[in-house]
Amino acid sequence: MPTTANDFLTALKTLYPKDQSLLTEQADCWAYGYDNSRRQAQARAVVFPCSQQQVVDTVKLCNQYRVNITARGAGTGTTGASVPIHNAIVLSTEKMDKIINIDPDNRLMVVEPGVSNQAVQLAAAEHGFFWPPDPTSSSICTIGGNLAYNSAGPRAVKYGTPRENTLGLSCVTGAGESLKTGAYTTKSVVGYDLTRLIIGSEGTLAIITQATLKLTPLAEAKHTIQAIYSSVESAAKAVANIMAQSITPCALEFMDATAIALVKDKAQLELPDNAQALLMIEVDGEQFGIEKMSQEVIRSASVAGVIDVQLATTKQQIKQLWQARKALSPSLRKMAPKKINEDVVVPVSEIPALIHGLQRLSTEYQIPIVNFGHAGNGNIHVNLLVQAEQLENAKECLSQVFALVIRLNGSLSGEHGIGLEKRDYIGLELDSVAISLMKKIKQQFDPLNLLNPDKVFPVNIET
Repeated sequence: MPTTANDFLTALKTLYPKDQSLLTEQADCWAYGYDNSRRQAQARAVVFPCSQQQVVDTVKLCNQYRVNITARGAGTGTTGASVPIHNAIVLSTEKMDKIINIDPDNRLMVVEPGVSNQAVQLAAAEHGFFWPPDPTSSSICTIGGNLAYNSAGPRAVKYGTPRENTLGLSCVTGAGESLKTGAYTTKSVVGYDLTRLIIGSEGTLAIITQATLKLTPLAEAKHTIQAIYSSVESAAKAVANIMAQSITPCALEFMDATAIALVKDKAQLELPDNAQALLMIEVDGEQFGIEKMSQEVIRSASVAGVIDVQLATTKQQIKQLWQARKALSPSLRKMAPKKINEDVVVPVSEIPALIHGLQRLSTEYQIPIVNFGHAGNGNIHVNLLVQAEQLENAKECLSQVFALVIRLNGSLSGEHGIGLEKRDYIGLELDSVAISLMKKIKQQFDPLNLLNPDKVFPVNIET
């Protein structure tokens, strides 16, 4: 069997003979070796398949030559899962960008993985539908990436994550086998649920080549509510009240005092100086009932410690609120050389304990920590703003952050995944039996361990 790098590249060129379908020069490949974690690695080559068969042929060739493969969408992930370590090739899905079918009668859409989230939303809206997952990067992130990470966004509090909004997949296993999972129907209990297993597996089990998405009808009306509190405890109590009543908001976003200070002027938000927490609440439903629903949510949000609760009455007010929320993450990158962005989850009742614990760690390690996120399901984005000389200190601080989350019965990741950034910490949440079973599952899908090796699982844990 040929073993040289040149032999592999020669064989690869037979699969990708067209211009711009294969990159082999280091300078050309460099742009495909990063993600939003700011990690970077040199890819052995970058391929741009246009069909499932081309993906199959590529994976089989990599099996023949024992070459690792990292699938990549738009590179918006934050954990290094699409960074090509171990001299891997990058398999970019950017040319697999077709919307294959829209079926309004059955409330579904069939798409290739390179289609952007925004393109899906625009196409669905023409038929009166939407696909619930809406990450902050929705204008550029791809459906393949959304599924690989199970990325959700604000609407998950009411409508669920990609796992709840995907009916089936076509994909290619690490052995180069074509696999179809799920069904074209909303109900099916035939065999194991491989669709939900592959979604969120970060490209370690299979490469997604097609997805059948479950669509949801667009609401007739939507109201946006801003609630300001004098303490984090008051805001958390309001969140618990809101989630306990019969009306589930379609978004329930949280900002702490540091986050508020960061975006207050930029977004031209008129907020009092004593604001310690802010909730952005969105309610959707039928036009005739939206006013009553909003008033019920406002009543639930009006707990002790509330400073102000008001309905945004103009498009400009709504735009300002969402601009403030979406501006947070990119704004933080400008404040420090390194932004460590974690997406931990705790029970809603433990949000105050989480925020106060983070404030203590910020003081102890002298690292600013900014917190915001999806309060309705306790998914808080914890941002450590680290100077160059603080990198070692930041690692210890991050370890303490994760330990705090586990003590509060939480989870290390709600939607960003594990990748490289968090792989050494998953033993805090998963026991050795769970990790062992997961590794055995990977071996069944990917016998030679070519798909994203050394991602998700710590390399030093023996099972």
